[in-house]
Amino acid sequence: MKPFQYAILAILLSGFAATSYGQESTELIFHNSHEVKKQNAPFSDAVQAGNMYFLAGQIGMDHTTRTLVNGGVQAETGQTIKNIEAVLGQHGMTLDNVVKCTVILANIEDFAAFNEIYTQYFTKKPARTTFAAKAIAANGAIEIDVIAVK
Repeated sequence: MKPFQYAILAILLSGFAATSYGQESTELIFHNSHEVKKQNAPFSDAVQAGNMYFLAGQIGMDHTTRTLVNGGVQAETGQTIKNIEAVLGQHGMTLDNVVKCTVILANIEDFAAFNEIYTQYFTKKPARTTFAAKAIAANGAIEIDVIAVK
């Protein structure tokens, strides 16, 4: 090859590498909450990067009363997942779009009870990390955040 052919090949390959390895910028969209009472929260319910949605953690709070549901970790798990469904629904998605869950339990002893409810909703089995923390927001028993792909 002649020197100018090497130069053209290098230019073509560098453009291919930039496209192939995602070096093009992706617009970030910080979505406002669909809940009026959370419009001034210091975080977004969902941040969109391309076709990926990163949802803020949800707890077992009934958003109509702004209080945790009664009934312990299982009731809170069900409500938490309903809250996730509501945020996903605002963006035209369901739990089937979820690819990753991070679960935080206030007490790791609640793992089996939590799992009984969780498995009823997440039938596609997204990747998951579960751990316990000393305390959850609003003195809850559980918090879950998810990543979804549209």
